[in-house]
Amino acid sequence: MSDTANTPSSIQIIPLGGLGEIGMNLMVYEYAGTLMVVDCGITFPTPDTPGVDVIIPDFQYLLENKERVAGFVLTHGHEDHLGAMPYIWPRIQAPIYATPMTLGILAGKFQEHGLPMEGVFNEVNFRETISLGAFSVQFIRVTHSIIDGAALAISTAVGTIIHTGDFKIDHTPVDGFISDLYTLARYGEEGVLALLSDSTNVKRYGSSLSERVVRQSFEEIFPTRKGLLVVATFSSNIQRIRQVIEVARMCGRKVILNGRSMVSNTQVARALGYLQADADILIDIKEFNRYPRDSVLILSTGSQGETNSSLSRIVSGEHKEISLLPGDCVILSSKFIPGNERTIHQLINFLMKNGIEVIHEAVSEVHVSGHGSREDLKLMMALTRPRYFMPIHGETQHLHRHRALAIEMGIAAERTLVAENGDCVQLDAEGIRLVDAVPWGRIFVDGKGVGDVGNIVIRERRLLGEEGLVVVAMTFSHGQLISGPTLTTRGVIFEEENQELLDEARQAVLDALQAGPRAMDFKADEEAGPRELAQRALRRFFRKQLGRTPVVLPMMMEID
Repeated sequence: MSDTANTPSSIQIIPLGGLGEIGMNLMVYEYAGTLMVVDCGITFPTPDTPGVDVIIPDFQYLLENKERVAGFVLTHGHEDHLGAMPYIWPRIQAPIYATPMTLGILAGKFQEHGLPMEGVFNEVNFRETISLGAFSVQFIRVTHSIIDGAALAISTAVGTIIHTGDFKIDHTPVDGFISDLYTLARYGEEGVLALLSDSTNVKRYGSSLSERVVRQSFEEIFPTRKGLLVVATFSSNIQRIRQVIEVARMCGRKVILNGRSMVSNTQVARALGYLQADADILIDIKEFNRYPRDSVLILSTGSQGETNSSLSRIVSGEHKEISLLPGDCVILSSKFIPGNERTIHQLINFLMKNGIEVIHEAVSEVHVSGHGSREDLKLMMALTRPRYFMPIHGETQHLHRHRALAIEMGIAAERTLVAENGDCVQLDAEGIRLVDAVPWGRIFVDGKGVGDVGNIVIRERRLLGEEGLVVVAMTFSHGQLISGPTLTTRGVIFEEENQELLDEARQAVLDALQAGPRAMDFKADEEAGPRELAQRALRRFFRKQLGRTPVVLPMMMEID
């Protein structure tokens, strides 16, 4: 770190996730010896990370400086902003500050992981200001696809930084709580040193549509469908859930909540007064068969077609209580998240092939984005009038397009900066610039293991999935082969129809054991026992015969 990094005349901004990617947001603010962490999110695995449950940011920099971490500040309750907390907080036990709904969602995760909340969770109201070491932070209400989303006004002696979190400008939100444009404008009048703004929708022109548009679509669709209705959406989108329930009531349908997070998040929202749903409209899932199908609506998670999700189990016929029949209708009321398109389209094709109608955002306005489009982003800049600008939350293309938009809005190019994960951005009276870098990366969470699965293991899993496995078993006595080699393959060939090929592979192992290391091109400093000889021989054989390089696992037994 530079010598000036922690002086009162400068502040450093260090992204450890969320820049150059969608998700896994984690931003560190460092000033006068104090570190404050804003958001702590996850991203989800892709086909390139088989077997992984979730991916969290590498927080080694925070571990090395955990005595200086004053607290975690969470902007809202989406997984990509708080999902990593149960994995990171046990190692850095600093207080957590967030709005009621955000803490309610996080509470469920902490309970699941057996983590304490007493003395850790600190509820913050909008327009309330908290102090974390050298930082003063005010929570500012912004509309998003989740209740209680907040922008942050982060103040130090250097100046005030506005960190938007995820936002859009919805003038007619379902809950009636509009973005606090007045407070944002007030900070603009007083002087904003820097604006760090959500870049997710910078490629979309115009303004993002109001959530109320979705209700209009529901009011057109629900009354005209005669079979079972299934609406799949994100369980955190309480405003969407509220509209589904209200329109279902208008149409005389009972509502069944399906999916653990759907049940838990609605319970939190009802307890906080954000969702009113009387007992006469919500029925237990076990009562499904007591009602005519055309009088029931299933409100479910699984809109991304995730394997083993609640919706997928209904579609596959594996759900204990709920089934689909021809004439039913499934509404996917969410965005197709990049990377999930193939899975979602497979789901749609399967449903339609079986006579089930599918409605999604490409054919009807059953979803609107929770992120601001270009006009929303421009309004945020116009209200706050920052001296410096740094785009956050998005892939590299989003960040650069957002920077270009800021320049169009009159912010001088030299007062804008596109950073990457790991960069140390220094901000002071002289300008905004990169001064250093810290280690960053991704940590894979697999089951109960956090970080024990690395890139080498992932590469081996991909290789197993792509090329298959060959196990070669041999028994030795006093250095002499007395049994084997016996070959067993998985994902390489169909053994019953390829016995001749397996016999040739066994002979290749025997030839290698007889020829020794020199004939198999081993170097002087390489291990060259029977295990290594068999492994190299089989790799060469299958590469030559099949053009494949399966994983070869030698199993050796030595007996007296």
